[in-house]
Amino acid sequence: MGRAQPDGAFVSTPSVAPTAAQAAQDAAATRAAAEVCSASAAPHQPGQRLGRFRLLAVLGRGARAVVWRALDERLQRDVALKLMPAAGAAGQGSGWLDEARAVGRLAHPHVVPLFEVDHCDGQPLLVFELVEGGTLAALAHRRGALPAREAVALMLGVVDALRAAHALGIVHGDLKPSNILIDGQGSARVMDFGNGCGPGGSPRHRAPETAIGLPVTPQADVFSAGLLLGELIAGAPLRCTGDPRSARGQRSDEPVLPADAAIDDRLRAVLQRAMASDPARRYDGAASLRDALLQWLQPPEDLPQGASAGVGQGTLEFLLHRMRLMSDFPALSERVLRIQRMANSDTESLHRLASEIMLDVALTHKLLRLVNSAHFRRDRQGVASVSRAVALVGLAGIRNLALSLVLVEHMKDKAHAQRLKQAFLRALLAGQLAQQLAHGLARDLVCAPRDAEDAFLGAMFHNLGPLLAEYYFPDEADAVRSELARLARDAGAAVPCADAAPTPDAQVERVAARVLGLGYEALGIGVARHWGLPDSLQRCMRRQDGPPPTRPVAACDRLPWLAVAANEVADAVWSADDAALPQRLDAVVRRHGRGLGFDGVDLRRATDDARRALLQMAPAMGLSLPPGQAALLLAGVPGDSSPGPGKGGGGATDAAAGEGDGSGSGEAARQRSERSSAMLSAGIQHVTDALAGDTVELNQVLRMVLETIHGALGCQRVLFCLRDAGKLQLQARFGLGHQVEALTSLFKVTLVPAPEGPPDLFAAVCLKGGDTLVPDCREPAIAALLPGWHRRQFNARSLLLLPVLMRTAPFALIYADHAQAMPLTETERALLRTLRNQALMAFRQAGQG
Repeated sequence: MGRAQPDGAFVSTPSVAPTAAQAAQDAAATRAAAEVCSASAAPHQPGQRLGRFRLLAVLGRGARAVVWRALDERLQRDVALKLMPAAGAAGQGSGWLDEARAVGRLAHPHVVPLFEVDHCDGQPLLVFELVEGGTLAALAHRRGALPAREAVALMLGVVDALRAAHALGIVHGDLKPSNILIDGQGSARVMDFGNGCGPGGSPRHRAPETAIGLPVTPQADVFSAGLLLGELIAGAPLRCTGDPRSARGQRSDEPVLPADAAIDDRLRAVLQRAMASDPARRYDGAASLRDALLQWLQPPEDLPQGASAGVGQGTLEFLLHRMRLMSDFPALSERVLRIQRMANSDTESLHRLASEIMLDVALTHKLLRLVNSAHFRRDRQGVASVSRAVALVGLAGIRNLALSLVLVEHMKDKAHAQRLKQAFLRALLAGQLAQQLAHGLARDLVCAPRDAEDAFLGAMFHNLGPLLAEYYFPDEADAVRSELARLARDAGAAVPCADAAPTPDAQVERVAARVLGLGYEALGIGVARHWGLPDSLQRCMRRQDGPPPTRPVAACDRLPWLAVAANEVADAVWSADDAALPQRLDAVVRRHGRGLGFDGVDLRRATDDARRALLQMAPAMGLSLPPGQAALLLAGVPGDSSPGPGKGGGGATDAAAGEGDGSGSGEAARQRSERSSAMLSAGIQHVTDALAGDTVELNQVLRMVLETIHGALGCQRVLFCLRDAGKLQLQARFGLGHQVEALTSLFKVTLVPAPEGPPDLFAAVCLKGGDTLVPDCREPAIAALLPGWHRRQFNARSLLLLPVLMRTAPFALIYADHAQAMPLTETERALLRTLRNQALMAFRQAGQG
């Protein structure tokens, strides 16, 4: 054991409980230590004997222990003798012996072995092998920045020692340069397991979560090991603060390797994952970190340029880390995960999925606009609620639309918005093509009806890698396009369109792998796996090996090949003129028709339907097609009646007008009011149908009322409050929209006029029974009338109060609020009053009024 700072006790989790004899021995040792804990022992001196050990020289001092070089006179060998203070040992009871015993079971070539534990005159002794050499701190001070491969090779021994310890349930807890020794052969040897659990631990290399009192886990050792390796390569400290408590575990304290560090992206990604401030984002233990370092150190020779899963994983982790640092990617990931999980669960209800979607106001509003577009509308009434939309379009269909809109909403950037928009619309076209083809195959009993919905998502997500690269790595995406253009010029082929998003093919994958470190396909599948998307969908995102099948394919292979064929057609439609399109479609039929079971007539019909669907869906999604592209899609579509350039009624470019706060004027305000009134009317009709049934499901009717208001007005939340039996108080019972689960319990209205001070606006409105629209809650005179809990917790600009009276007494309240202005016409107000009265009628029909 070399020079060290032994400032703590050993910490472990013994796998077996001590025997009765061991417990008695430990108790006796504790009593012996306690007898001398109050004595102020004189400091030890060189030459002094402790039992059979003669002290030679101090190797290191810490807050809780001193390490001496000592001669074991019985065995005539030098050892490292760690002297634990008697008072400290007594204060810890027999725990330090249990911990030392567990560490004693750890036999590993990169761990300084513990020979024995004993007492001498009440002084606890820990006897270690003496390692001749310096510490890692001394090596780093002498050498400065180490080459990456040398640093990784050195730290692999440390990480493997941690792996062995973790397998035994032992956590180091205080890994730092001063307790890693470098022996005469240049190998790293770890000592002082467990210091990090006590007050003497070193803060600079400890994981952030330990500073706020969370347990020390194997992932804390992963953090420290990654940080040490990063500092060896950088030649400087990486923590922005020496005390992780100052950041309270925040991501701002996450170590980051300097941009100019001599390290490639694959190793950088491994280290950034190991040093993640959130333990959930780190490797789950030292074994996983060791495997990642070995994969970097010894990549497969036959898979260069990040093409293998092992090598590409480092690049993927690096790219995911970069994406996580952008605030929209974590939000995007969370939305995708929850929608996908609910839509594919056998236990989640239609209402749970609807509630999940309605947590996002913008998503709800655009989803209802999309479902009410000509492409989806099933009747003339329209759709006023997400639950109704799910019932009409189906769970899988709503999942597809919701995921499509989530991608659109989160992947926006002004710098390259047009290029990204074109890439997304081309992917959406591919999804529609696959869906239309699958519908045709379902009619011929080749596909199941559900396959059409899965085909849509599979073909669209076939483009996920290029879409992610276009948004998160625009410079790299430009570099890929430039290189593809150069290769095309050199080969004498047509130069690809600058705004085209390439679908994964062999050449694109090779170029992307050189630029990004892995191909678009690998990026897309890696993120899909991160999102927990099903294996069947991930298969659709892969390039299929070999030529297209010439015989009917099995059901398990049909969707992946449909995704390939649909994307080939989308490329043809997007880039070819109408005269050249038939020849390109015929080529797709020759390649895929026999295997997938469609002919030229089927493909042309599917292509026309997909083009028409895209023209109708784009405006509802807030996307606009350039006039030339819209004309290209519209050309040759028989019987099309959708508005387009030159047709009047506003084209796709104008369809998104009126978005924003809803307070526009003129034509945009009129269109907003018409949409809102139509959705309110449709909701009223649906509620009327429900009330006309033999039995009234009260909760279902109330939910329909709230969903209609939420969707029609674009509210951020709607709550239904009910009077408590025997109390003069209205309490929110359930709601829809943003943060309703947390806010429902706060919403209480006491139905008693305030004896002094300003009146409570909510109570006054309920007692008076008048419908009230508050246009701006920020007005000082209005804000003074709002309850304090509302001012503190509800971020609302405007709100609507619809009291429900029974026998002239306030019985319930419908509350809605909006982050922007909420202008209402007289028609909308009348429709809202009708909905409120339908809620009262539902109570009466259910026998509760």
